[in-house]
Amino acid sequence: MKGQNPLQPGKPSSKMFTLGLVGAWYSSNIGVLLLNKYLLSNYGFRFPIFLTMCHMTACSLLSYVAIAWMKIVPMQTIRSRIQFVKIAALSAIFCASVVSGNVSLRYLPVSFNQAIGATTPFFTAVFAYIMTVKREAWLTYVTLIPVVAGVIIASGGEPSFHLFGFLMCIAATAARALKSVLQGILLSSEGEKLNSMNLLLYMAPIAVVLLLPATLLMEPNVLGITVAQARHDVKVVWYLLFNSSLAYFVNLTNFLVTKHTSALTLQVLGNAKGAVAVVVSILLFRNPVSVVGMLGYSITVFGVILYSEVKKRSK
Repeated sequence: MKGQNPLQPGKPSSKMFTLGLVGAWYSSNIGVLLLNKYLLSNYGFRFPIFLTMCHMTACSLLSYVAIAWMKIVPMQTIRSRIQFVKIAALSAIFCASVVSGNVSLRYLPVSFNQAIGATTPFFTAVFAYIMTVKREAWLTYVTLIPVVAGVIIASGGEPSFHLFGFLMCIAATAARALKSVLQGILLSSEGEKLNSMNLLLYMAPIAVVLLLPATLLMEPNVLGITVAQARHDVKVVWYLLFNSSLAYFVNLTNFLVTKHTSALTLQVLGNAKGAVAVVVSILLFRNPVSVVGMLGYSITVFGVILYSEVKKRSK
C-alpha cells in the first residue's frame, strides 16, 4: 500500500531493524569497555585522561557530522549564556565520570567494574533526594539494599580487589548518577531541553577544553610517548582511532535504541548488557573470579531489576 511506513511496529523489517540497533548498541558498549581495559591494563597505554580526551574529540567531530551533515536529528541551539553554563557544568561532571571509570579499568577487572557500575540506581536515588527533596515510595529504597549489599559481598570475594581502583569506580558511578539527576534539574524547562545527541554535540568540545590542561599537567609526556610507541607499533594509532570512534557510537546507538524501544525495554537490555560484558571479559581476559564475587554481582543485578520494577509500578 502507498504511504505505508516500512518500519511500522510489528512488521518483520521493523523487528529486524530494532534487533540490529540493539546488537550495535551491545557491541559498541561492550567493545569500548573491553578495548579501554586492553589499552590501559594489558597493552601498556597508561594514559586514561588522554584516552578520554581522544573519546571526546571523536564525539565532537562525529556529532557535528551526524547532526549538521547527515541530519540524524534536527540541530538544537543554545539559547542563553545561562544554558551554556549549565551544559558546561554537566560536561565537567561527565568528564569526571569517564576519566574515573577509565582510571579504574587500569586496576580492576571488567567484571568487578560492571558490578560496581550496577549501583548507579542507588546513587541516583540519593542525589535525587538531596537535590530535589523528592521522596520515593519506601519499597523503592528497600530494593536498593540488595544493590549495595551485592557490591559489598562482591568486594569481599574479588581476587583482584584494588582499593584505589575501587574508589575510582565508585566515583565514576556516583558522577554518572549526579549528571543524570542534574540534567533533569538544569535542563528541565521546555526552552532548554536538548535531546541526548545535541547535548553531546555541545558537551564534548567543552570536555576537550577541560581535559587538555588536565592531560598536559597530569600526563605531560603522553604525546611524545604515544608517537614513540606508534613508531615501534603503528597499531596503537588504529586502536586509539577505533576506540574513540566506538565511544561516539555508544552514544549514537543508545539514542537510537531509546527512540525505537520503550524505557522498560531499555532498562532490561541495560541489565542484561552488564551481565554479557562480565561473561565476555572473563572469557577474554581470563581474570580470576570467585563464587562469592559472582554471587555478589548476581544479588546486585537482582536488586536493580527489583528497583526498576518498583519504579515502573509507582508511576
